[in-house]
This record gives sequence, structure tokens and C-alpha cells, in this order.
Amino acid sequence: MAIALTLQEYLDDHHVPYDVRLHKRTHCAVDTMRASHVPADRLAKAVVLTREGGFVVAIVPATARVRLEVIERALRCHVDLATEDEISELFPDCDLGAVPPVAEAYAVDAFIDESFDMQPEIYIEGGDHRSLIHMTGEAFRSIMKDARRARIAA
Repeated sequence: MAIALTLQEYLDDHHVPYDVRLHKRTHCAVDTMRASHVPADRLAKAVVLTREGGFVVAIVPATARVRLEVIERALRCHVDLATEDEISELFPDCDLGAVPPVAEAYAVDAFIDESFDMQPEIYIEGGDHRSLIHMTGEAFRSIMKDARRARIAA
């Protein structure tokens, strides 16, 4: 599988310069980080959450956990981890566990950890367990400009 078509079209439509790096098959963001020799703070992982009326994607560094209480306070409602079935429905062209953090491409709201604001380069899952997308921090921040920012990583 190449990168997810929805993601590729979104990046191309928004004129985002990126390159795709292939790596051995992995099953989680931490394994991807290790296989690709990418610093944990530069690999943005997507965590899909349910909320009243829909979903939200929390974007944190590869080794971090999401501080759900911060998102709940900001949204003023309970959030929880989405099920595999819900994730498959929201991201139909992505493998489970390889959801790209570019939530807007899939018409989903996002919260992004503030730590990404200063990173010179960012890596994201490409939608499968073998592709990693690399782009400048500036390009990532540009496509994530509508995401809410907060200290959501623990």
C-alpha cells in the first residue's frame, strides 16, 4: 500500500512539499519511530477520540499519552478512545494503527500538542504500516493551522 489516497490528495491540493520514507512493517508509533530512526518528538501520532456529536483527533509525539482531561475541559464534554470499527469508518483508506494526524483531510476536528510548534521537521504516518511522510515543521503547522493547540501530551 502506498500512502492513503485521501491524505495524498489533501497534501497535493494544499501544495505541501513532502517526501515518503519506507520502513519495515511496524504496528505502533513507537516501533515506527525506532524502525525509521526518527526522534520521538518529531513523529506526530494520531489518537482518535469520541466526543459528544462526533470525533476529534488528538495529535501528540510518538511516545506520549493524551491528557484526556485537558481535551474534556476545552470541549466541555466527555471524550474516550474510539473503537477500531469507528476508526475504520472515519479513515477507510488507512490501516488501523496508522492513521495520519492530518485530521482535516478526513473532515475531523483536531487538537495538537503545543510541542510541535517549534519542531523544524515532522514525520507522520502515511496510512499504512510501512510509509512515513516527512515534511518541514512549517509545512505541518500550515496544514494544521485550524487545529486547536494545547498541552495535551503526557
